[in-house]
Amino acid sequence: MPVVNITLIKGYSADARRRLSTHMTNLVTQFLGAISEGTTVMVSELDQASYMRGHENKNPAPPPTPAANLVHDYLNAMQARDLQAATALLDDGFWMEFPGAVRMQTLDELIAWSKPRYRSIAKTFDAFSEAFTERETIVVCHGTLHGEWPDGTPFGGIRFVDRFTVAGGKITSQMVWNDLAEMRSMSA
Repeated sequence: MPVVNITLIKGYSADARRRLSTHMTNLVTQFLGAISEGTTVMVSELDQASYMRGHENKNPAPPPTPAANLVHDYLNAMQARDLQAATALLDDGFWMEFPGAVRMQTLDELIAWSKPRYRSIAKTFDAFSEAFTERETIVVCHGTLHGEWPDGTPFGGIRFVDRFTVAGGKITSQMVWNDLAEMRSMSA
C-alpha cells in the first residue's frame, strides 16, 4: 500500500494539513488505483531554524483560499446581487460562457443578457469538486436552479453544471451548462 511523506515548515494550520493529506490520498488512489483505506499520508514538520534555502531560514507562506470556497463565495455574491463582492473575486482576464456559446467578460454583460431570460434565479448545490493542474485549479459544481420566469411564474429543479478555473487566488473563467432553455420552452 502507498505511503506518502510530506515535509513542511511548521506553521500551517491543522485544516491546511488535513486538506493537503485528503487531496494527496485522493491523488494516489486515483493515479495508482490504490484504496484510500490502504493509503497512508504523513505530514512531518520542521521548525523554521531547521529549514534553510539560499542561506535563509524560511517561514511558511499562507496557503491560498481553497478554490471551491472561492467559487462558492462568488456564486453566493452573485445570488445576493453583490456585484462588487463578486467582481473582487475575478481575475482581470476573466471570461464566462453560457449555453448557446454566449461569451462575456463582465458581470454587467451577464445581468443584461439574463434580464429577458428570468426575473430571479438561485442555485441549490449538490457538490463541488476540485482538480489540480500545474497553474490552476478546476472547480466543478452542480445542482439545480430555481427562480422565476420573466412573467413571475416560478420554476425549479433545473439541472446545472458550472466549471470554473482559479489561478492566483482569482477566478479566471466560468463555463455554464444547464437545462434552462429547454424547461422554459416546455413551460411556454
